[in-house]
Amino acid sequence: MKLCTLHNFGNTRSILMKFGRNFDSENSLLELIFNAKNFMKTSHKRVKNFIRIALSTSMIGAMIALTSLSSCSSSSSTSTASVETETTVQGNAQDSIKTGGSSSTVDFLNTLETAYAATANSTPTTLLEPSQSENIIAGIKQKLVDVGAISKTLNPKDNDGTLEFRVVAKDALLVATHHSVSGVTNLTTTDLQAIYSGTLSNWQQLGGPDAEIVVLDRPEDESAKRLLRQYYLGADLPNAANAVVLRKEGELIETLQSTPYSIGAFSLAYAFSHRLPVNHLKLNGVAPTSATLTTGQYPMKRTIGVVWHKDATEATQAFISYIFSPAGTDALERAGFAPISPSAQGE
Repeated sequence: MKLCTLHNFGNTRSILMKFGRNFDSENSLLELIFNAKNFMKTSHKRVKNFIRIALSTSMIGAMIALTSLSSCSSSSSTSTASVETETTVQGNAQDSIKTGGSSSTVDFLNTLETAYAATANSTPTTLLEPSQSENIIAGIKQKLVDVGAISKTLNPKDNDGTLEFRVVAKDALLVATHHSVSGVTNLTTTDLQAIYSGTLSNWQQLGGPDAEIVVLDRPEDESAKRLLRQYYLGADLPNAANAVVLRKEGELIETLQSTPYSIGAFSLAYAFSHRLPVNHLKLNGVAPTSATLTTGQYPMKRTIGVVWHKDATEATQAFISYIFSPAGTDALERAGFAPISPSAQGE
């Protein structure tokens, strides 16, 4: 899904290009706007005034593009990174509920939006491209995003008093290998440290095939790498020199499936719901399942929560209510997530 053509947007685009990459989606545009606003804090007064005018036009343009998608030509191309679910709307003025999340929460949102679309008279939802959590939070504050999903607890300093946050579910971080890696079903903490540091480089050393280990890694600021360090790798373990670092979880999942002898960590729920043909590894003898996740036997997990504006529309509130309803909980369980009960919200 691409942005509709906006009148007088060309001049704004040229200056926003100086603050980031070209915008091919709603989310890319949001990032540029936020970066430009930060730049204003240190810019010359004349430059600030010029940027302020550009931002004003851009913000309005972004809101038009995000909330008036139905006015786009039916011939517009559809992005593979966005999902648009439409159902019959009766008596609801909001055209679409805009949702956004980090790359690790996209499947969580997809699961809920697909299930919600099957309910009577539900408002359509539009899933924006994945972005950093801070961009999603900023978008909700400015009402450019209606519902956000983040794989962390909302930091109080990020809440200016306009946000609501609630945890929803747990998702295990699965360590998996390409199906070409036979004979390896369990890794110890020592094994993981050796693999991710590069001191162990051949699967044969672990009882597998005589082939070089291809480590697919994530950046240090991503939740998957933070969890690996917290539970198994430690804070100071150096990274393997030949590791392939992939920014988005979806990129790692695709690369793992297409790269023989590779290993990587990603969402168990995604692997389960999409029936990925990869090898699920036990860690220290414990298999990653929704059961071991719930009991705490398998410790490496993400806690996923949703964020929304306190002044949310009636349609957005209806979607939020669905997320925490028995139907929403059931949809998450069927997709491999472990919903968090209200009594455990504070844990």
